[in-house]
Amino acid sequence: MSRASPDTPDPSASEPAAQASFGFKDVPAAEKAGMVRQVFESVAPRYDLMNDLMSGGVHRLWKNTLVDVVNPRPGERFLDVAGGTGDIAFRLLDRQAGSKDGEPADVTVCDINPAMLAVGRDRAVDRGLLQGLTWTTGDAEALPFPDRSFDGYTIAFGLRNVTDIDKALAEAHRVLKPGGRFYCLEFSKMTSAPLGRVYDAYSERALPFFGRLVARDAESYRYLHESIRRFPPQRELARRLGRAGFANVAWRDMTLGVVALHSAWRI
Repeated sequence: MSRASPDTPDPSASEPAAQASFGFKDVPAAEKAGMVRQVFESVAPRYDLMNDLMSGGVHRLWKNTLVDVVNPRPGERFLDVAGGTGDIAFRLLDRQAGSKDGEPADVTVCDINPAMLAVGRDRAVDRGLLQGLTWTTGDAEALPFPDRSFDGYTIAFGLRNVTDIDKALAEAHRVLKPGGRFYCLEFSKMTSAPLGRVYDAYSERALPFFGRLVARDAESYRYLHESIRRFPPQRELARRLGRAGFANVAWRDMTLGVVALHSAWRI
């Protein structure tokens, strides 16, 4: 009978489970998506109201700027990922539908959370937006779309919630057509360190407070604050976009870097 030497790996020994950040905690990567899903199921009904309270309404200006930069043209197909409540999709649709060329608008919303999509569908019906929008349940890391399907990809305040950012960026690259454009609007690192410390202190207290007061869920908003703190700074995310195969990578700081708008092209 042969014996394994002390240096021979035991085939029965299991590999350590991959870890992912969930706020300030590290959790098994396989569990993060479910934990994030629970957060957004809890906050979905009051998500848009909370955005207004937490940002003083400035999130609307950030999103308008995103769509200004995207400048959607008639006939283009857009994919908005992690945009379940429709904030970006409605803006893209309005801009396309307002064109004089008469070509139909085409915006697909993809979100991993059915509760967020339900809010978005209801909002679309209330606005009378019944054409040009498609709602799909799907994971940013494994998008349910063929290669080279879209002219533009947007993700606003969603990238920090995925389990593996690099997989999500690779999927964005895959589903874009050659020449397609990528845009990510996300909380980032402030350009002033002293102001950054003040902002961090404010958000650490304000997000759970408003979460408890309005959404009756302080813990979910504590996670959202922590996820902002752990998200990569602007330059690192730009490097990761380059590694995913994107070209013309750039970013634009807004509100002193509270958020950054990243852009890139699929070649």
